[in-house]
Amino acid sequence: MRRKLTSLSLLAFLGLGSIAFAQITGVVNDADNFPESDVEVTVKGTDKVTYTDIDGKFDIDAKIGDVIVINGKEFAVSKNDLGVLKYISQEEVQNLGEVVVLGYGKTQSKPKSNEAVVTVSAETLANRPNSSVLNSLQGTAPGLSINSASGSPGSGKINVKIRGINSINASSDPLYVIDGIATSATQFRSLNTEDIDNISVLKDAQATSIYGNRGANGVIVITTKGGKFNSGLQIDYSGLTSLSQFPADHYNVANTWQNLNIQKAVGLTSMSDAQIAAQTTNTNWKKQFFNSVGFSQQHTLGLRFGGENVNVYSSLGYMEQEGNIKTTNFKRLTFRNTINGKSKDGRFTYNAQVALSYSKRNQLDQETNDGVSNNVIQNPLFGYLLAMPNLQPYKWNNGREMYNEIGGNYKHTHVLQDLLNGGVVNQFAETTIFSTINARYKITDEVSVGNRLGVDYKESARNFARTPNGYLSVNVAANNGIEFGGFDRIENTKDVTINNVADITFDKKIDDHEFSVAGYIEYTKAHYIYDYQQQNGLNPLNWSLGSGTGWAQYSSNNPNQYVPNVSAQKINAGTLAFFATANYDYDSRFGFGATVRRDGSFRFSKENRWETFWSVSGRWNLDKEEFLQGTSVRMLKLRASHGITGNQNLVTSTNNANPLFTGVQLTRQLYRTDVAGYQGAQAFLLGNLSNENIKWETVTQSNVGVDFDLFNGFLSGSVDAYYKTTKNMFNQINVSATTGQWSVDGNNGKMENKGIEALLRFKLLKDKPFNLSAFVNGAYNRNKIVSMDVENLTDDNVNAVGGVMSQWNLYHYVGVNKETGEQQYIDKNGNITEEPTADDRRLTGKTPYAPFTGGFGFNADYKGFYLDVLFSFQAGGWSYDNIYSWLMDPTSANSYNVSANLLNAWTPENTNTDIASVNAYNLGTEGMSDRFLYKTDFIRLKNVTLGYGLSKKDLERLPIKSFRIFVSGENIATWTDWKGFDPEPVTTYSLGVYPNPQTFSLGVNIGL
Repeated sequence: MRRKLTSLSLLAFLGLGSIAFAQITGVVNDADNFPESDVEVTVKGTDKVTYTDIDGKFDIDAKIGDVIVINGKEFAVSKNDLGVLKYISQEEVQNLGEVVVLGYGKTQSKPKSNEAVVTVSAETLANRPNSSVLNSLQGTAPGLSINSASGSPGSGKINVKIRGINSINASSDPLYVIDGIATSATQFRSLNTEDIDNISVLKDAQATSIYGNRGANGVIVITTKGGKFNSGLQIDYSGLTSLSQFPADHYNVANTWQNLNIQKAVGLTSMSDAQIAAQTTNTNWKKQFFNSVGFSQQHTLGLRFGGENVNVYSSLGYMEQEGNIKTTNFKRLTFRNTINGKSKDGRFTYNAQVALSYSKRNQLDQETNDGVSNNVIQNPLFGYLLAMPNLQPYKWNNGREMYNEIGGNYKHTHVLQDLLNGGVVNQFAETTIFSTINARYKITDEVSVGNRLGVDYKESARNFARTPNGYLSVNVAANNGIEFGGFDRIENTKDVTINNVADITFDKKIDDHEFSVAGYIEYTKAHYIYDYQQQNGLNPLNWSLGSGTGWAQYSSNNPNQYVPNVSAQKINAGTLAFFATANYDYDSRFGFGATVRRDGSFRFSKENRWETFWSVSGRWNLDKEEFLQGTSVRMLKLRASHGITGNQNLVTSTNNANPLFTGVQLTRQLYRTDVAGYQGAQAFLLGNLSNENIKWETVTQSNVGVDFDLFNGFLSGSVDAYYKTTKNMFNQINVSATTGQWSVDGNNGKMENKGIEALLRFKLLKDKPFNLSAFVNGAYNRNKIVSMDVENLTDDNVNAVGGVMSQWNLYHYVGVNKETGEQQYIDKNGNITEEPTADDRRLTGKTPYAPFTGGFGFNADYKGFYLDVLFSFQAGGWSYDNIYSWLMDPTSANSYNVSANLLNAWTPENTNTDIASVNAYNLGTEGMSDRFLYKTDFIRLKNVTLGYGLSKKDLERLPIKSFRIFVSGENIATWTDWKGFDPEPVTTYSLGVYPNPQTFSLGVNIGL
């Protein structure tokens, strides 16, 4: 026995074997090579835990061959001093996987995850000049399509889609979850991006079925920052100052002399060439309507500290943005406080947080009012493009002075300028409170119970007015023969959603077998209150916005004058769900998962109120097999899933409304009163024809994928292929006209989406003074309507069975008749015609929704300098450029400006052109053709950041822990054939689009 012990001791001494525990030491650095304090370090399979100190150092009892876990990442113990452990792979330490954030606060290491999930880190989102974090996600995750439909400061018009569109009429917005609580948000102007730790995009059925009736369109899980145990006080400041400008267009808008020459060619002016050349007025309308530079700033002060059993994170943020259209702006103040705690024995853990936000914004009426999108006297976005260049700018103090001078003989451009000069005011204020509290108690080593309660409260107020001195107000009052014009509208909305989730979880490990089973109950209750009042008739002497002063008094002597309008609405909504999950893992080689959920919703009749959703999944980690041991393969995992999710939001919400409050009366017969009876008498009318058979849309999805980390970390990524079918689409059902209705809402039709996604990351140079990594992601989605009861093919944009959703239905434009200058098209028989009819339309297979999306870029650093570059792209989408069609109309050149491209129109001397004669007899027939149908393909330099961070050696001489300074650009350059300002918004027609600006920033990050 003594001889055996001596031999073992000798082996240990020589380092050839180790059976005793020793103090394993190391230093934890972040991805930028800065030491990280208060990082939890554990030994896998034990209860041993420690935390890094202020210099990132740690020591823990472990032995050679053990695996230590740092922030969810696993590292093999190969020697007593592990040296520096960064969040990227080292020669001596192998990073075995990142942590994936799943539903309801669940996490899983990447190798053991069965789900199709992409995680976006805080580093990708931080220091960006966007009021909504959704804008910063563009190009970062395959299968996630982000299109900002407006560049107005604080705008919520952002189209977010995960793996395409599942329905023609129902909502296709994903569900958003913040810190485990499903929110009612469809925009995030109230969330400070600097408070976000990471975002996970859940895409397949296994990842989303746990959310049941709300998971059909995918889920975006947002995890915010928290404090750290056993850490000293840490204060972080981030500041950003930005300048923005309008992007350039390619319409080639005519100047004064070009416009007059076009008028002369059409016969709209009798001016001679000399008279045209003598003109001196050529107004730069871009300067009149746009701010040359929009100024923005944002500041965040964060504070965190922690003791042995409690930690705190607090932040205070301020953002201010000036729009590139005059009068538009946004201001926001945010506060967040998060407390994490645990009992001394670690069995009881808790978390509580509160997030407060207050924001104000001024925006154009067209932002939320589609009724003025194509109105040339109410939508200032048309001002620069359609203003006559030989017109002098607005010269009056207000619209009343303008009316007193010109009466009703207005120019549309001056009316638009008057709107921006105070003729219309559109102010929004929003207060939000988001609060959660959750607790978990570990009853035994295997069984734990938990409860998570969340409250999401929003209160918004809108003050909208046609001011009493605005031109439109004065003109309308004069035309109606009344003293006071204008109106003052006050709208108030209160929206609260309460969500509670209780669970019991059983976790057990027996040798190489790991089991996890959990049961949940989720209850959601939501309340909505809305009211508005509008006073018609405002006295300019004492009127003040939203104050109630200056309102013209109603008089019984003139009962039709100054009649106020009032309205109110109240909605109570709720859902209840019971669900369970089960997961099994064998030796980290094989894994299986299953979810089943029973959902009930207030929206449907008793017969259809409940529905069951489910999913199953499995994986095989090939890298754990013998044939791959000792190779350069770090991870190679095959996975598959199949399941059914639901969609109860059958009506698309508008203006960022809570989708729970849409379509609430679909199954109810409603009647209303209106002044529609004989001689204007009150009448009793049918308001809504009920259909108690309406039920959930269901989405069945199959997914296969592979995750990999190859060539010792040189190449990593994932590839997924999926097939989705939507059944019971919410649609119109024809009914007999004897009911007084032609159709009724119901469920009919089927749609499919199929696609492929890929994400590749390359570590080109690593662990050297110069580090370089690159990435590319891309997705293809093809949508198809399989069946539908009602098919209407009479419009320009239609939904046809067998084709893509929202495809263009137009007759084909082929060019100009070189002999006559007339426009030519292809008729239904394939022949050339110059007189097309509606029967000549054809389904083009083209849609505004781009099937190809993605992004690419690289990250580099060298001795403290770093450069991050992100490109985004889309391809395959088509939109009708209404603006360009107006600018190419020569017949309106004396009323609205046109494009100078008309100077290249057909003439007997200029026959080799694609622009018809300005006197062609069939001008106007192009309206239902594809002449102005253009690709919205683009490659955009989305973001570039160049910065420098002080090294640890430099920081030793300073009273700070970290310091970075950087410059960045957002939307710097766009390569596209689209002629307008911005190809990004997903629209059928290019009307009323506030373009996304180019923004350049200077910023600093300081840690104390």
